[in-house]
Amino acid sequence: MGKHHSTLKSFEYAFQGMKTAFTNEPHMKFHGFMAIAALLVGYLLKLDRIEWLILAFIIFWVISLELLNTVLEALVNLVSPEIQPYAKTAKDVSAAVVLMAAFLSLIVGAILFIPKITAFF
Repeated sequence: MGKHHSTLKSFEYAFQGMKTAFTNEPHMKFHGFMAIAALLVGYLLKLDRIEWLILAFIIFWVISLELLNTVLEALVNLVSPEIQPYAKTAKDVSAAVVLMAAFLSLIVGAILFIPKITAFF
C-alpha cells in the first residue's frame, strides 16, 4: 500500500471507515445514539462554551476509542482467526479501554447535567 492518492481521497477513505464502523458495530451505533442524546440535552440545558468543549471532547474520545477497538479486533481476527489466549487478552483489554472511557463519559455527563437539572427544581 502506497501513498499514491490525494488528500481528498484520504478523506473519502476515512468517511468510508466511519460508515463501516457505524454500519457493522452495534456498540458504535449505541455510542452514536448516546452522543446525539447528550448533544440534545446539552442544547436544552443551554451549556456554556466551556461545557460544550468538554462535552464534545468526551464524545469524540469515546467514539475514537471505539474506532480503535474496532481496528484492533479486526486485526486480531485477521492474524489469529482461531481463539488464542493473547488474542483474547488483546481484544478484552481493548474493550476495557472503551468501557473506561464510557464510564468517564457518564461522570462528565453527571457533572455537566445534574447541577443544571437540579436548578430547575
